[in-house]
Amino acid sequence: MPSETTNVTGLSGRYATALFDLADHASVLDEVAGDLREIEKMSAESDDLRRMIRSPVVSRSEQSNAMQSLLSKAGASSLTKNFVGVVASNRRLFALAEIIKDYLMLLAGRRGEKTAEVTSAKPLSGSQKAEITTALQNSVGGKVSLKLIVSPELLGGIIVKIGSRMVDSSIQTKMQRLKIAMRGVG
Repeated sequence: MPSETTNVTGLSGRYATALFDLADHASVLDEVAGDLREIEKMSAESDDLRRMIRSPVVSRSEQSNAMQSLLSKAGASSLTKNFVGVVASNRRLFALAEIIKDYLMLLAGRRGEKTAEVTSAKPLSGSQKAEITTALQNSVGGKVSLKLIVSPELLGGIIVKIGSRMVDSSIQTKMQRLKIAMRGVG
């Protein structure tokens, strides 16, 4: 069972494990992962979608119909549409982002991969991604996939998180450390 090798727990872990088992049985793990990444992307780009997913005022059927329409337009698999329909009918859409994260974690665990969350001030070039991937693979001794996040507040540099480890070489953090050090000088 996937949850024995990867630490997913709670409500989102149970749903993610159920979806993972269904997708594994149907041999569509990657297709479902692609659908889930698309949902994640749509949610990140749309304030209205995030509000609809989290709103307790929107009825189950309205949430379900909205998600089904969205997933149909996105070309999602029937398994993904059915799963999201069940999540919506159980009033659990608020947990969808965590379910997606847990599913992708289970998939990476199955493949022996670790996921590194890399936050940068601007989008990374292909060569930068390759350098970071190589360095991380040498560091952890295995396959590493990157989850890239762009955060202009960093000003420059990057923050890398793998599991519970974090390396913060952002200019923002360096400036904060300098500010604190300067307070002690005077």
